[in-house]
Amino acid sequence: MDESEFVFELRTCRWAERRWPPDGGDRAVLVARQLGTKRRRWDTVVIEVDADAFARRADFGRRRLDGDMLGVVRHAPAEWEWYRDALPDPDYPWRYVRETIHEADEREILKVRKRGNRLEIKRRYEYPDWIRRIVAIENKPDLDASAARDLRPQLERDVALSLADEVWVATNATGETVEPALLESVPVEAGILTFDGHDAAVAWYPRTLDVDAPGTRILERPSGGKYDQSAARFEYVPPEEKAKKRLEIAERAYERGWRTYTRTMRPDCRHFELRREEALVLPYCDAKSCHQTARECSGRCSAFEPEPPAWRQKGWPIEGGPGNASKRLLESRRERYRPGQSASDAE
Repeated sequence: MDESEFVFELRTCRWAERRWPPDGGDRAVLVARQLGTKRRRWDTVVIEVDADAFARRADFGRRRLDGDMLGVVRHAPAEWEWYRDALPDPDYPWRYVRETIHEADEREILKVRKRGNRLEIKRRYEYPDWIRRIVAIENKPDLDASAARDLRPQLERDVALSLADEVWVATNATGETVEPALLESVPVEAGILTFDGHDAAVAWYPRTLDVDAPGTRILERPSGGKYDQSAARFEYVPPEEKAKKRLEIAERAYERGWRTYTRTMRPDCRHFELRREEALVLPYCDAKSCHQTARECSGRCSAFEPEPPAWRQKGWPIEGGPGNASKRLLESRRERYRPGQSASDAE
């Protein structure tokens, strides 16, 4: 199948949203794309959630809670208390904590009052333990020997750090008796998904990683050349740091999902469309007659043309034209497929 990694990534996200876990069962999941850390970004992220706790997470709004905000709302007391007594000592000045407290007050997710010269806080909602597992999927539609060699160091780092509970590689099925991905340099700890159109099969099951144990962050490793005698460099990552990073990743996934790709594209172009392909809606460029990538679809594109004003007159500027309609469609589907929501009329 001749397609870009971007389109394949959207197929993977849609499949995971409807079919996860691949071995059957019933698990509530939240799917996002292009998330991770500053050192590593995963193509597809599947967050297995506790559906009831996930519903309570909505009390804190649709916006993500960053690391500073999480430190405040998770430790906020049930009764009024001076914020310095209630919160653990930060590794940065307290004045920044006060700024976060005021922001939480503005977002109405924390109760705040002043008693004399003291700033007191009280929990408005209890932050739920909504994350069960995090699964990372690397998408490679054509996993030949060269692509596998390039991918192996990244997967080895994922396995060593064990930030995700499972690591997978998704690729297109070839129809061979033994899929080439099984013969390539993919770590045995990583699972392999083979896609045939919109359906996927498990070619290799992954090993569950110990996310509660210290991880190993590989900083540098020998190239393996004949004359390379350099030593590998690594550092240990404590479980507490991993747990904090996992929660931050999950919060970003909560805010973004995987249908937010129009934020980095130009749906206001007259050639931009959303086309239905079985159970998936994909962006399409009528000028180039193809499913464009996010990199191609920009204001620098030679075929870019703004929507004519006549397209936007009805309801302008609140509702807008076809571009805004595309955004609303994707947002409505995002909400419809959130865990705990009914998806019976989604398609």
